[in-house]
Amino acid sequence: MACRVKDNKINSVIKLISEQGFDGLGEAVTLLINQAMDIERSHHLQAEPYERTEARNGYANGYKPKKVKCRAGELDLRVPQVRDSSFYPSALDRGIRSERALKLAVAEMYVQGVATRKVKAITEELCGFEISSTDVSRAAKMLDESLEVWRQRPLGSYEYLFLDARYEKVRRHNAVVDSAVLVAYGVDNEGNRRILGVSVALSEQETHWRDFLESLVTRGLHGIKLVISDAHAGLKAAKKAVFPSVPWQRCQFHLQQNAQSYVPKKSMKAQVAADIRAILQAPDGEEAQRLLNKMVKKYETSAPDLSRWMEHNVPESLTIMQFEEAHRKKIRTSNIAERCNREIKRRTRLASIFPNVESCLRLVSAVLVEIDEDWQTGRSYIASDAKQ
Repeated sequence: MACRVKDNKINSVIKLISEQGFDGLGEAVTLLINQAMDIERSHHLQAEPYERTEARNGYANGYKPKKVKCRAGELDLRVPQVRDSSFYPSALDRGIRSERALKLAVAEMYVQGVATRKVKAITEELCGFEISSTDVSRAAKMLDESLEVWRQRPLGSYEYLFLDARYEKVRRHNAVVDSAVLVAYGVDNEGNRRILGVSVALSEQETHWRDFLESLVTRGLHGIKLVISDAHAGLKAAKKAVFPSVPWQRCQFHLQQNAQSYVPKKSMKAQVAADIRAILQAPDGEEAQRLLNKMVKKYETSAPDLSRWMEHNVPESLTIMQFEEAHRKKIRTSNIAERCNREIKRRTRLASIFPNVESCLRLVSAVLVEIDEDWQTGRSYIASDAKQ
């Protein structure tokens, strides 16, 4: 009976695609995922629907409707349920880990009594049922285990290491504090980008950065030729301690932003930006240094603070002159983190204030896992011809 049902589903998929082409792809994917979840539930229960067997590990409990957006469109899924709530289909793991983590973050706020009626309403809308501390604890444990495996996975050789930090509000001891989220990105010898790790702590002090970088080395990170980041004091000190012989490239985008705070007049800002851009876009290190010397002298009288700042800071953004020209565009800034930061912000906006560090780390990790998976199936960050 079960085989006949599966064959009917497959035949329906084939018919949809043959009759409707790409227009029927969303419905075809829906059928396939629903079937995959049914099969997985049967494996979990160790029994087919209505099958009587001593090996049965529980009982089915109908389905819960769920809409999931993907590249094939919006899918109307039927998520199989079991009576003891011990089952969650892995077919849904990819693409909605962050959604599950977000639900848990909001649910934790409610369970811990720090949420308003508005949060309670959001929780019920998101989760579809009344939340209990037991539900939250069990769901968090299951998700945390899979995310911890990803965070502790072995690393390998990467040529370029990008480091970035952002801040999220986290509740600690009845107070709300800004906690630093540190993320490491790598580009390997083939030009492929990966997310290497993430950590959440109170600040960007050297201790946090050093522990984070040391954890990457412990997991096998090696072969680094260049570290790219903004000029965080704690990061620079930690990098010097963990990767003392690896050169550092200061993010050119953030350098340009930092420079504006040393410009004394608004009318000068555009010209200063153009002058610094000319230095950064020089064809080689010798020309860049010539232009830098010229600009330092140019602003000695009209903007002495800017002149001194340029002399000591701009060279930190010229390290890429030692590397292949074809690579420079991709390694001159830490913009590799832009999409990740936008997606993290989009997902954390609803939670607003995380109830604890674990909740923050869970949601950020879930978002990064999904992006990392997309990167593995996408095109190279540095094209193969640039790697030759």
